[in-house]
Amino acid sequence: MEISERQIRWRSLNVLTPKKLTLAHHILDEIREGNDVMRALRAHPLDDGAGYLTKAALVAAYHEMVDAGTIQPDRALLESIRMKPMRTLSGVTTVTVLTKPYPCPGKCIFCPTDVRMPKSYLPDEPGAMRALEHQFDPYEQVHARIRALENLGHPTDKIELLILGGTWSSYRRDYQEWFIKRCFDAMNETVIGEMREHSDKKETANVDIALAQKINETASHRNVGLVIETRPDEINPDEIKWLRHLGVTKVQMGAQSFDDHILEINKRGHDVESTRKATAMLRAAGFKIVLHWMPNLLGATPESDREDFAKFWGDFCPDEIKIYPNQLLANAELHQYWQRGEFHPYTTEQLVELIVNIKPTIPRYCRVNRVIRDIPGNNVVEGNTRTSLRQDIQAEMKRRGTHCQCIRCREVKGKTVDSAEMHLDDLTYQVGTAEEHFVSFVTVDDKLAGFVRLSLPAKDSLLTGMSDLDTAALIREVHVYGQSLAVGAEQSGAAQHLGLGTRLLEEAENIARANGFKKMAVIAAIGTRHYYLDRGFERGEYYLVKKI
Repeated sequence: MEISERQIRWRSLNVLTPKKLTLAHHILDEIREGNDVMRALRAHPLDDGAGYLTKAALVAAYHEMVDAGTIQPDRALLESIRMKPMRTLSGVTTVTVLTKPYPCPGKCIFCPTDVRMPKSYLPDEPGAMRALEHQFDPYEQVHARIRALENLGHPTDKIELLILGGTWSSYRRDYQEWFIKRCFDAMNETVIGEMREHSDKKETANVDIALAQKINETASHRNVGLVIETRPDEINPDEIKWLRHLGVTKVQMGAQSFDDHILEINKRGHDVESTRKATAMLRAAGFKIVLHWMPNLLGATPESDREDFAKFWGDFCPDEIKIYPNQLLANAELHQYWQRGEFHPYTTEQLVELIVNIKPTIPRYCRVNRVIRDIPGNNVVEGNTRTSLRQDIQAEMKRRGTHCQCIRCREVKGKTVDSAEMHLDDLTYQVGTAEEHFVSFVTVDDKLAGFVRLSLPAKDSLLTGMSDLDTAALIREVHVYGQSLAVGAEQSGAAQHLGLGTRLLEEAENIARANGFKKMAVIAAIGTRHYYLDRGFERGEYYLVKKI
């Protein structure tokens, strides 16, 4: 029997000898009959005394059996043997890449400095290690990560590309464009050798990235979200147009604090008003907004941090937040303050107490992506070294009988849902001159199956200078939760295939029309363009638009 290219790849990735392959087939048969995965693995140790087969080997064997026609595709079986299923339970598969080391305009005293890494990153953080291994090459990072995720059994046809590393806006624009184009090349499965062969052609970078984006609209690994991180003082109308040219849909910014004095003594380099203006401009342009917040900065106390956190929900109202407790690192300027006795890190107990108190105050329209950085404890001089802080906080909240209502805590994840038992909820809130509608499908046990973010700008609201958005209601995000499924795939009871996205768009259109809007615009990621085009939207200059 001829061996397919994919079979060769799976075998090479998992070193599946014929004997191991036979054993894997036997174990899979037992799992299909209802046996527990780990029990089945442990019941069949390897003959050479080298332990047991891994889940990755089972995934490889599963794909080989499907390719050979031995078994029919069995999503339930694949889900049972998939490693780290939480990675794709939010409906998309995130691929993280880092930009090369480059000077950052910030002089923050809490940021670590390592000449091998972009500002604020350490070489032994998980994502940073992968970037360093591939010498920060964007193609190699994306290509390797997609293959690794496939090896773990995850679907990779819907990719959220998360670009980290210093301040994105401070990099030269020709590097930015090249970096993103190469990421798209990897998602488009362009042959590395072919791209190198054509790299000497003097085609304009603009044509190159436009072609890469066009290919990705129907590629096997479609980009459904493109995220960069930058500083509030880097955001202006010209930068916003540039981000849309690149295909960016979500912007992360380090707010760090909402106290000008705290920002000043930590040498942050911008004030609270900069964060307020940047957030308003991004919202007016339809971007999804992620703000970073750092408790335990120089000059802060647990009490002042609690007061500071409450300011989130006035003028800012981000869609997502990352809580990054300040960590004392030897290669940060803050270390000198600590040596002089001018700074004292919070203990783990103080951090848990602080976050347990503030987490229940987070609105239902916001998602908490992180509560701690993945900085290995050996880098921390004093203070908290636990990277499992989220679990500690959840355990303490459960003990106290409190709970968080943020999006992440309410996602349906892998549960089956019944559309007949869900209700539609329209959470409305005012941010500056915009009226925001967080329209969601909620299950009977208050789990979130999907939502749309609709922004209704006031007539006198901030102008972006982009004609697509003139007089338009803005759809900033449509998201349906549950295990990420392949494009066109179906799974009984899976939230992603109940038509919730279409129904949410219809509800958003109804709300916009009722408020006097004649047009809607959506900030569509490259790989989601056809989804919206199939639902009545048309191509604009930077957005997809629809008359209503």
